Amino acid sequence: MTLTQQRFVITGASGGIGAAIAKALAAAGATLLLCGRNQRKLTKLASELDGDPQLFIGDLNDSASLTLLSLAAAEFNANGVINCLGVNQLQTLAQTSDTDVLHTINTNLLTPINICRTLLPQLLSQPSANIINVGSILGSIGYPGSTLYCASKFGLRGFTESLRRELADSQVKVLYFAPRATDTEINSEEMQQLNQQLGNNTDTPQWVAQQLCQRLANAPQGAAYLGWPEKLFVRINALFPALVDGASLKQLPIIKRFCHVETTTTPHAGEQHEAS
Repeated sequence: MTLTQQRFVITGASGGIGAAIAKALAAAGATLLLCGRNQRKLTKLASELDGDPQLFIGDLNDSASLTLLSLAAAEFNANGVINCLGVNQLQTLAQTSDTDVLHTINTNLLTPINICRTLLPQLLSQPSANIINVGSILGSIGYPGSTLYCASKFGLRGFTESLRRELADSQVKVLYFAPRATDTEINSEEMQQLNQQLGNNTDTPQWVAQQLCQRLANAPQGAAYLGWPEKLFVRINALFPALVDGASLKQLPIIKRFCHVETTTTPHAGEQHEAS
């Protein structure tokens, strides 16, 4: 199926990666249903896109909004969903609150699961369909200062892998798409400074979106990890985790210093960004 035949629901479409994916797919001829909570941002995004994208405004952490989304997706005749919802905070576990835990796990893991579950009947009704869950390299590498984020993305990776195998006898293809650090608003100024000090590579959301478009043109399935040497670190962490333990231990004093800065300057987790 070519991109011009794709009808994608994109959640978290007003965020950095979500918006970039929407622009790249629209330019390639796909038809889009853009989902998010910020009507102003979505309307502005839609005005910048080729084609005639439809909008769904709602908080997808809410079950009533999910029900409405299922109806909108059926009317839209969706044959794909791309989940770009995500939040992140640079802080140690000791610095987190109950609200931080619930907000991160709900947004990054439970809501994508519920979106997939809600839209699955529509996708199974199509001759061919795709589910793409946007995760992270940190869904495969536990990283200090990102305990909640890693927990949620590890969970999303496991869910996506299980779902792919569960749907292996169907026409629905499932992809876990894992960028490395990306220059979007989900990363605070302190997070960006930390990445610079540690020498971590950072990609633009436009490059990430182009990588996804290339994979969508070739019936994506399985997992796609972006960036070198990060994709190598994923393999090393799986086979020789002690090596990664040693590397992270050397970085730990710097990470903890930036965690302290982060917790004194960033909003509460309840102020959610969309797109990871």
